[in-house]
Amino acid sequence: MEISARNTLKTTVKNVVAGSVNTEVTLELAPGVEIVAIITKSSAEKLGLAEGKQAYAVIKASDVLVAVD
Repeated sequence: MEISARNTLKTTVKNVVAGSVNTEVTLELAPGVEIVAIITKSSAEKLGLAEGKQAYAVIKASDVLVAVD
């Protein structure tokens, strides 16, 4: 796989919740460290996303926000 995005994180699919149009996918980087993505239902089906499957979180954004307490 080659991709222009610089932030590619290897994950494990933890949960997939399909809706009528979109699917919520929870990806686990490490125990207790998760990323949640909303993708189209058809994309989730095409990728064959299922609990336990390996997947990549690909993050490409022109802005990154940083906050502190």
